[in-house]
Amino acid sequence: MPDLEIDPAVARLVRVGVVEAQGIRVGPAGEALQASIAELCALVRSRYAGRQPGEIEALRPARALYRAFGIDPTTTRPSSEALLRRVLQGRPFPEVNAAVDVCNLCSLRFLLPIGLYDARKVRGTTTLRRGRPGESYAGIRKDLVHLAGRPVLSDEAGPFGNPTSDSLRTSVDAGTSALRMVIFAPIDTPPEQLDAHVAFARWEIDRSLRDP
Repeated sequence: MPDLEIDPAVARLVRVGVVEAQGIRVGPAGEALQASIAELCALVRSRYAGRQPGEIEALRPARALYRAFGIDPTTTRPSSEALLRRVLQGRPFPEVNAAVDVCNLCSLRFLLPIGLYDARKVRGTTTLRRGRPGESYAGIRKDLVHLAGRPVLSDEAGPFGNPTSDSLRTSVDAGTSALRMVIFAPIDTPPEQLDAHVAFARWEIDRSLRDP
């Protein structure tokens, strides 16, 4: 994201991968995306059945990111861990729309928290920084999301995203035509690994959110 800046105060804690997509259409998930989701859910249930989150090595990077910010990931969970727990509990994968479903598919595949935003609702330069005391925003299907101490994405209108829950203000809806996806990872994540995640997300967006 050319207009994403990282506050020097957190630059040694977090690494991000960014995906931008223009000219997309948001509707229900198609058959190919639904099949990919079903296959991945079956895979993670097979791989991690009977294991507690603390025993799953693939969850450690997201937890390490939270701990780097002084957040206990067992009380404030990364969105990726919350999604994995839901799938392992046998609950249905959350079907919202094709864009959100792609984001959740990627999050479950990478086991990293991902923020998804309507790019046209983001105002000016975005800064990744630590949330300030008393900061909050209206969440998606939630009341206020409190941001103090958390890694936060903020634009000229204020904060709008973090690795646990995004804001209603910049959320994706049926009228969205441009996306920004931000993959949050700890600083020791190899850049080539994030590059691979970004490439996969772009491929899935092209496959699932563009006219055939």
